[in-house]
Amino acid sequence: MKLLPNQHRLLLGMSLITSFSLCSCMTENPYTGEQQVSKATTGAGIGAATGALLGGIIGNNVGDGDATRGALIGAALGGIAGGSIGNYMDQQESMLRQELRASGVSVSRQGNNIVLNMPHDITFNTDSSRIKSDFYRTLNSVGIVLRKFERTAVLVHGHTDSDGSASYNMGLSRDRAYAVSNHLAGTGVHPGRLVARGFGESRPIASNTSASGKARNRRVEIHIAPRS
Repeated sequence: MKLLPNQHRLLLGMSLITSFSLCSCMTENPYTGEQQVSKATTGAGIGAATGALLGGIIGNNVGDGDATRGALIGAALGGIAGGSIGNYMDQQESMLRQELRASGVSVSRQGNNIVLNMPHDITFNTDSSRIKSDFYRTLNSVGIVLRKFERTAVLVHGHTDSDGSASYNMGLSRDRAYAVSNHLAGTGVHPGRLVARGFGESRPIASNTSASGKARNRRVEIHIAPRS
C-alpha cells in the first residue's frame, strides 16, 4: 500500500504523540519503588498507533481527506481499546497481589498477561496430586479475583523436575493442573474459562542438577490472559 503525503505526516505525528504519552505517563511501582510506564498507558499508545494505521488504510480507499479522518478515528478507538485492556489487567493484578500477600505464591506480569507461580511445597505433597488442605484458602482467594474479573482466560500449567521417568512426570503434572483447575471451577469460576495442561519436566525454569533448582521446577502456574 502506498501512503499519500498527508498520511505520512499523520502517522509521523501519531508516533510522536504516542511516544510523548508513554514518556509522560509514568507511575511508581509500589513493590520496587522504581518509575515505570503505566501498563494501561502502554496499551493505549499501542492501540492508538495501530488504530491510526488501520484507519488510514481504510480511508485510503476513498481519498486522501478520508484517509486522514479515518486515521484519526482509528487512533481514538484503538487508544480506548488498548487502554481498557491494560487498565483491566492492572486492577486484576493489584487485587491478586493483595489477596495472595504472604501466601508463597508469586505474581508476575508478562505484557497483559498475569502469571501466578505456585511452588510444589505449598500446594502438593511429594508424588501426590491432592491439594494440601492449607492451600485451599489461597486457591479460594484466587477464585474470588477470577470471578470479579470475568473477561479473562485461565490457563493452568503443571510442571515437575526431572526425577523419575518422563511419562510419570507428565502424568503427575497433568493431574496437578487438573486438581487446581477443578478446584477453581468449584469456587464458581466458569469452567469454559479454564484450560488445564501438564508439561512434565519439559519446561524447567532452573537447573535440575541442584536441589534448589528442582524445587523451583516443581510448580503449578496459572496464566491469566485477557479475552478479546
